[in-house]
Amino acid sequence: MSLINRSVVALLAIVALVACNNAEKQQAVSFKDIIPKPVLVKPSNEFFTLSKATGIFIHGENDTANAVARWFVAQIKPATGFELEINAMKGPDAKEGIHLTTSADTTLGKEGYELTITKEAINIAATTAAGWFYGLQTIRQLLPAAIEMNTTQNADWQIATGTIRDYPEYAYRSSMLDVARHFFSVEDVKRYIDLIAMYKMNNLHLHLSDDQGWRIEIKSWPELTKIGGSTEVGGGKGGFYTQEQYKDIVKYAQERFVNIVPEIDMPGHTNAALASYKELHSADSMAANLQANTEFNKKEDTAINLYTGTEVGFSSLRTKKPITYKFIDDVIRELAAITPGPWIHIGGDESHATKKEDYIPFMSRVQEMVIAHGKKVIGWDEIAWSTIQPNTTVQFWADAENSKMAVAKGAKVIVSPAKKAYLDMQYDSTSRIGLHWAAYIEIDSAYSWDPANYADSIKRDNILGIEAALWTETVTNMDDIEYLVFPRLPGYAEIGWSPVQGRGWNEYKVRLGLQAPRFKALNIDYYKSKLVPWAE
Repeated sequence: MSLINRSVVALLAIVALVACNNAEKQQAVSFKDIIPKPVLVKPSNEFFTLSKATGIFIHGENDTANAVARWFVAQIKPATGFELEINAMKGPDAKEGIHLTTSADTTLGKEGYELTITKEAINIAATTAAGWFYGLQTIRQLLPAAIEMNTTQNADWQIATGTIRDYPEYAYRSSMLDVARHFFSVEDVKRYIDLIAMYKMNNLHLHLSDDQGWRIEIKSWPELTKIGGSTEVGGGKGGFYTQEQYKDIVKYAQERFVNIVPEIDMPGHTNAALASYKELHSADSMAANLQANTEFNKKEDTAINLYTGTEVGFSSLRTKKPITYKFIDDVIRELAAITPGPWIHIGGDESHATKKEDYIPFMSRVQEMVIAHGKKVIGWDEIAWSTIQPNTTVQFWADAENSKMAVAKGAKVIVSPAKKAYLDMQYDSTSRIGLHWAAYIEIDSAYSWDPANYADSIKRDNILGIEAALWTETVTNMDDIEYLVFPRLPGYAEIGWSPVQGRGWNEYKVRLGLQAPRFKALNIDYYKSKLVPWAE
């Protein structure tokens, strides 16, 4: 072989080696970027390229699969410009493209999927449409971050090849958005739904009523929104959702496999309702009108002022009056009729103005009312004092002993400890908004805990799931929401989805750092913790 030929061969070998290394590097980054961490990942060294000619193939008659495919097409169209064609597959013939197939593997559960990616095709096998949706969310993360842009991008839409097998650790994976302290528009709530669904969370708990505002239309009690919905913390104009708007939110969430859990807090945190209907308030249990900071009028059936502060524990419904239960039954009846999901949250926390001997029978009776309207109950951990009805779930936020009592009474637990999972807590003393009465919660602290080992009284078998709660005393707009929620939310999503074995902060922070270009493309106003190696 001549010197020239040997040089050419050597050059080609170097080019091939560089190309191979680049492919391996790009592929490795793509798979490492996935949050929540899948159960099993087996990468290979090639790429599937998404193009305008890529088809989506639905195997069998399935309307929900078509809906999932349409969501994906709409999701990627702004950045790619592609209008992918959706096809029904009548037979077994394999075709290039993206395939949604039904799996007989029951170990995947209702939300799991198996994703197989080759150079020619992508196959997402699942037992339900939720699995297809979560498989496509993974595909979305395997695409370049530019896929999140809302204008057409000049990019190579390559997806690394390999196999992913994935299913959730916990059935209930949730975030709570408090729209009572400050009101947020329908569009804001929809954006929040999109953000939690991207990380495979499946519930949105909406805190719809509190001392500062009533946010859901109840047709049989119209003053609740006319009066109670007219303000918020700091004295802003507040707002509320009509029942049609609420149904629109519910539908939007359903299309993203997110269930809406509405909360009407009681018997405390009820000043907005009491200001709307004077017959509901209990003069005996309200020592002061905190709005005016003066002595409260002790005469019953006297209207009280709206409240725009942030103190808690001063309000209470009249737990011994028939009108109170007529009111609650009407609210639950109307809310249940427009809430297709299984749960209604009845609050029950911080009812300091309600005597314990009144609180216990009240919460027991309200649980029965929810059940009578075909729903299951969720309540904050204090409701463990009452008679726990079958299928009631207790949300642990403060007192592990309450949750221990609930478990002893047969209840499941949603784990939401304020010291770890309250998104309104500041990252540190320099955070521009947020509170710190429970703790400062930096990114590592938010991620590095296990719900099954957090409290001695709550074991894995007792836990329905995890929820990260955002209270909005200091939050006034979407940028504020995003600053406190991101980048902590992906970590909570991973705690809920991924097995505890194999999770670790040092490995996770790298994956989280790789999300930075995606956050930027989505225009998320996130907190750039110095603990995370953020990618450029």
